Amino acid sequence: MSVELKVPTVGESITEVQIGDWLKKEGDAVQRDEIVVMIDTDKVTVELVSPVTGRLAKILAPTGSTQAVGDVIGLVEEGASASAGPAVVVPEAVPAPKPEPSRPSSVPVEGFARVMPSAKRLLDERGLTAADVQATGPGGRLLKEDVLRHDAKSLAPAAQAAPPAPAVTPSSGGAREEEVVPMTTMRKRIAERLVQSQHTAALLTTFNEVDMSAVMELRRSYQEEFQKKYGVKLGFMSFFVKAAVDALKLVPQVNAELRGTDIVYKNYFDIGVAVGGGRGLVVPILRSAEHASFAELEQRIADFGKRARDNKLTLEELSGGTFTISNGGIYGSMMSTPIINPPQSGILGLHAIMDRPVARDGQVVIRPMMYIALTYDHRLVDGREAVTFLKRIKECVENPTRLLVEI
Repeated sequence: MSVELKVPTVGESITEVQIGDWLKKEGDAVQRDEIVVMIDTDKVTVELVSPVTGRLAKILAPTGSTQAVGDVIGLVEEGASASAGPAVVVPEAVPAPKPEPSRPSSVPVEGFARVMPSAKRLLDERGLTAADVQATGPGGRLLKEDVLRHDAKSLAPAAQAAPPAPAVTPSSGGAREEEVVPMTTMRKRIAERLVQSQHTAALLTTFNEVDMSAVMELRRSYQEEFQKKYGVKLGFMSFFVKAAVDALKLVPQVNAELRGTDIVYKNYFDIGVAVGGGRGLVVPILRSAEHASFAELEQRIADFGKRARDNKLTLEELSGGTFTISNGGIYGSMMSTPIINPPQSGILGLHAIMDRPVARDGQVVIRPMMYIALTYDHRLVDGREAVTFLKRIKECVENPTRLLVEI
């Protein structure tokens, strides 16, 4: 009997998904509750498992296709064994299996990797497999450059022994390849929301700078004890989350949203923290951040970061939020104008800490400085409120003790 594999309901607002990698081929045996295919949504990646033990009889929706919730994307023949074929008679004893520790770290734990078409051609030409080459592309993708880099490393000893070759001028007639890769559902949704934000809100950005000396000294003094007690490092983000909550209490317009002609003020503080995930930027939410301690914030942020890289965040953790903090400084950004996440009215951008000369008490000194930016919806937040908000962030971070005594 054939059992249908259907696109599951993955969230109230999600009606379409993109089919990811099939972990089984047609004819492969599957066990009940074994993962068969990955499904991409605009927020998370979910795993679709087989409801029965049998054989994957038919794949009806190829990787990259868009399907609606409830669509049938495959058929499993219950109780059937794997299809017989030439691949079954390959002797197992000839190629000794590689020990697990030697498996490249770039191959995901599920045992599959996305191989770009040009990389596949080079692998076939050289008699290699994807497992032989370290993948460096986004999401574990194997690129053409990875195969060429593997060749270069293999030829390096011979090149060192050979006499220097004459310089060759590159030919302008070389191959110029292009790869067409469908946008993931998440990337499409990010694009839609960014355009929506630009078209529906009156965005304006204001800047300030923060002297990070006090926070850096505090972290140096208590880092070892903090990490030993709580199992995580004391980072900068918890200070900015605490400072943001304090500033939002002072300037509630930044924590509000517009609904038609009404202003909705929120007396809770669900702070979104932008993190780089395995499939793009995601913004998990620190619920009720005003009640969390420094340790709780750092533990939750560290957990978000780990699960974002593994695509394990849930839809609930990515939904809602009253305000967002985005730290482009970890990538080296010195200054930027972040875009708000509708229907929020503000986003705080953090940037790289750089030693710069500043004036203190009539003297020029070198201090670790960070530019901070607030992008806000000018329909709801005036310039005075925006400047007041950033000034409060600056005061809290430059004098972190006030975050403890709440003054």
